[in-house]
Amino acid sequence: MEKRKRWILSIMIGCFLIIFFSQKINVQGMVLEFMDHYYHGIITGFFPAVSKKEVTFSGNILSDMVRMYYQETVPILQYRTDYKDKKEEDLVQQDYYFQDDETTDEVVEEVKKEEKLFHAKKWENSKYLRKYIYQIDSTTMATENELNGKVLLNTNLKLRKSDEPQILIYHTHGSEAYRGSRKGRKSDTVIGVGDILTKRLEQKNIKVVHDRNIYDVKNGKEERSKAYNYAATAIEKNLKKYPSIQVVIDLHRDGVNESTKLVTRQNGKRMAQIMFFNGMSRTATNGNIKYLKNPNKQTNLAFSLQLQAQAALKYPGFTRKIYVKGYRYNLHYRGRSLLVEVGAQNNTLSEAKASMSLLAELLNNVLY
Repeated sequence: MEKRKRWILSIMIGCFLIIFFSQKINVQGMVLEFMDHYYHGIITGFFPAVSKKEVTFSGNILSDMVRMYYQETVPILQYRTDYKDKKEEDLVQQDYYFQDDETTDEVVEEVKKEEKLFHAKKWENSKYLRKYIYQIDSTTMATENELNGKVLLNTNLKLRKSDEPQILIYHTHGSEAYRGSRKGRKSDTVIGVGDILTKRLEQKNIKVVHDRNIYDVKNGKEERSKAYNYAATAIEKNLKKYPSIQVVIDLHRDGVNESTKLVTRQNGKRMAQIMFFNGMSRTATNGNIKYLKNPNKQTNLAFSLQLQAQAALKYPGFTRKIYVKGYRYNLHYRGRSLLVEVGAQNNTLSEAKASMSLLAELLNNVLY
């Protein structure tokens, strides 16, 4: 039995090598004819019961092997090449969502202000984007095709203003507060920051639905591990009630080391720096997470990069690097989905609220 397994493995390797070299030397027809004879000889010798079926190696079997090679093997090889030095533990759990403990996240390395200036040609280069624009978490990965700046910056995200709501703002972690926030007051949390963003957008004649519910606290107890589940249910209800919504924004507040100061001065005002956040539905160890598919991932990436470019063009220093991590974060419901971190726990509430005027302006410029 072991001998037969070794024979089958040798045959599969041989077939794969022949396919590979046939593509390289462009003698596909002759090779496929040889493979059909070779295949039938093997099937007749080892599996006589199925040898009478009219299936050629160059038909379904070859098609399946080629498909598997390009869809499964090539991406994995690319991941390994891009991230061969990564040794961190794969953090994906079996649960649909995860415990988001922001206090243990890596501190985002800030780049110098002069490096944030917008240079259109440089932003088309994926290496430039990786170095200066993105912070890719060690638990995930992004391929060169996904970070194609030319494609992302030229993706059409434009909408026409409507009398119907087009933007949904909500807060997966609605209990997140700021320095000096009064306990028990929604207006002093990230929800209050969402109130200001809603107001600034509506001043630009953009219709908004603001979900002010808290999803990370249940019955007086913190439940961050289930917050994304609760928020997902609410998103689906809002999208069903308001099918005109094309933009979904999850507004958060980051958690950083106390020594990290996320403050910028724009238009003469002290503001909290903001950070756009993307989920890749992928880990560096195992590749794509099949149970966290996001068909809108590329449009999500385009949305955050276009906003980042607008900020670099008009307000250098206002945004931090775009943070990229391994999960999905409910960003799959709409192509124009966005997770935004507004300051951190050591920012004042007034700094966080002041930054919403610029975020509203960026959203208006990209979307309308």
